[in-house]
This record gives sequence, C-alpha cells and structure tokens, in this order.
Amino acid sequence: MGLPVHVVLHAPGSEAARRAATAAFARIAILDQMMSDYRPDSELRRLEGRTGEWIPISAEIYEVLHRALQISEATAGAFDPSIGPLVALWRTARQTGRLPDPLSIEAARARVGWRDIRLDASRRAIRFERPGMRLDLGGIAKGYILQEARRILRWHNVTSILIESGGDIVVGDAPPGRPGWRIDTGPADSRFAHRAARLVNAAMATSGPTFQFIEIDGIRYSHVIDPRTGLGVTAPIVARVIAEDAATADALATALTIMGEGGVKPIRERFPGVMAGLTTQWLSDGRQPPADR
Repeated sequence: MGLPVHVVLHAPGSEAARRAATAAFARIAILDQMMSDYRPDSELRRLEGRTGEWIPISAEIYEVLHRALQISEATAGAFDPSIGPLVALWRTARQTGRLPDPLSIEAARARVGWRDIRLDASRRAIRFERPGMRLDLGGIAKGYILQEARRILRWHNVTSILIESGGDIVVGDAPPGRPGWRIDTGPADSRFAHRAARLVNAAMATSGPTFQFIEIDGIRYSHVIDPRTGLGVTAPIVARVIAEDAATADALATALTIMGEGGVKPIRERFPGVMAGLTTQWLSDGRQPPADR
C-alpha cells in the first residue's frame, strides 16, 4: 500500500498481543504483495497487457474487483478500478513537478473504462475488453486489507481493535470501559462526529487533498483522479464515509471526493446504513473553515 499501518489492540497479555499482531501484519503483507500497484511482480500488475482472454485470479482479487465494479456502477463511474493508466501518468507528474500534457492524458483516458472489465464467478477469472488496461485498487484495497487484518486478530481472540493506515480506520469491539473508539473527525457535521466518537465494529475512510497532492502554478491537484477528465481533483473538499464494510467505505470516500456535494444524497440512498459527508478545506495554508458543508 506504500503507507504505514498502525494497530492498537487490547489483549489478555503481551504474548497474546504479539502473536495476534504478527499474524495480522503477515496477512497485510500477503495482500499487499497481491494487490499493490507499486510492486512490478504483484498479481495485479501481472494482469496488464492481456486483452480478450480469461485470466484466473485469486479469490481475494476477485472479491475486491467484484465490489469495486458494484461501486463503479453505483457512482456512475466516479470510482473506477481501471484508472491505472492515469494514476501512472500523475505519479510521474508528482515526481517531476510538471503537469501531464493533454495528449498524454487523452491517450491514458482511452485505456480507462470500468465497463470493459468482465468477471466470471464460475471460473474466478477476469477479462479486459479494451487494449492497454491497467488496474489500480488504491481506492478500495486498503480498506479490504485492513478489514482482513481485523479478521485475523479476531481469529486470535483479540476483538478490541483499531487499525489505521492513510486515512482509513477499521475498528472492532470498544476499548475496555468505553462505549466505542473515539475518532476525531475535525469539522464534520454533528451526526457524523457523534457516530465517529463511538465507533464500534465499523470502518471510517477519509479522502481528499490533505496529504497526497501536487501543487503546480498555485493549483493543488489531489492524488485522487477524476476518470472523466483525467485530472487530479482540485476541489478543496475532504470526504468521510462510515460503513460496516471497510472496502465500501474506502471506495465511496474516493468517489465522493470526485462527485462533490451532489454525490452525498445518492450514496446515502444507494447504501443504507452508510454515513457520508463533505467538509471544505482551504488550500492556501491548510486551515479549515469554521462552518460545515
């Protein structure tokens, strides 16, 4: 995932805690090796350049992609797991400090399109209908991986858990003597903040230009890329989502960053039980405004 993972847990003793945490981090490492876009030898990267053929994939990759495509459909493509060509382009831009040229953006966009991904459950396989497609699961895999870590900890009878990485938080049972894990949401609306302050057996994902961005000619381009334009999102918003399923929270927070305020109501209607909201963040000096959106 390219990000540190922090685990807080309550266990009967230090040896039980060490054993459970070691198993959880081992599972994280395995899944990262499978789903990483950074690792050239990952299972995800080995799918590149194979158009028109059914390719067997692991149960984990299949599960994440199946959920990703459901969310792509629900968000009208604001979330798109085939955005890899654009991600690679903007990754280079962040290294060089120069915007991608329009022709390169259009060429990358021509290789992006979630509707051209086919999944076959009977053979657990994937097929790409468009040449040059490249998957990027950065907006959903992190949530899935952290949730898997929670599952492993629970298997080791450690249930009071908080796991965090890069804006995603997954929690289990409440800490001893408390109603839940207290998560500070900053300037979120009161209902959202109240839920986050007592979070139990759920996930919260945050997406926005707070940490990962590139600033060129005074404009801050988020690491979140709009597949419809091929550009990094420039709107000064931070999206937060709470859901039972961490992969869903992760993907919806990414989509909401792209959809903006108009996406809050459709997401709430399409995903009952999910809490979603946006706040505005100033871009000039990182201050946040006093009022919620």
